Amino acid sequence: MSRQGKVRLAKWYSTYSQRDRAVVLREVAPAVLGRPPKLCNFVDWRGLRLCYRRYASLFFVCAVDPSGDNELLALETVHLYVEALDRYFGNVCELDLVFNFHKAHYVLDELLLGGEPCEPSRRAAARAIEAQDQLVEQAKLGNGGGGGERGEAAAATGSGAGVGYRPSGMGYEV
Repeated sequence: MSRQGKVRLAKWYSTYSQRDRAVVLREVAPAVLGRPPKLCNFVDWRGLRLCYRRYASLFFVCAVDPSGDNELLALETVHLYVEALDRYFGNVCELDLVFNFHKAHYVLDELLLGGEPCEPSRRAAARAIEAQDQLVEQAKLGNGGGGGERGEAAAATGSGAGVGYRPSGMGYEV
């Protein structure tokens, strides 16, 4: 979310209705934005712990279950995501997330599976994202690239890697 509380990107790993999502976002924004910068990056909220970090004009917020999830790992995952976005967009800014939200979601999907970290390696995630971009470019040009290339690129992107479900926590939001 931005400093004004406008959500730029949201990913949910638990099922919520649209009304509940709007209520959550309305409550989380002031809880995070109203805190002085010298306080810790954790806020207890509705039985969950909000872990957040500010990068330039954006706040990256994640809700975790304090009884079973590691808050420091959540912050490290947020940092890994921001580094991956920086590497992909070249010094990521708010407008990158607004106009290329599908790419930001794809980067997040390469790092997380069902709300759990699945790829700790920045290089492996960058290779998968690059392979996906090549597939998109091939599709735009109209040449499928043959069976071998497409299969190799799909394997490199991790597509078909299964779907996870995370009953606790709301997920990540930006």
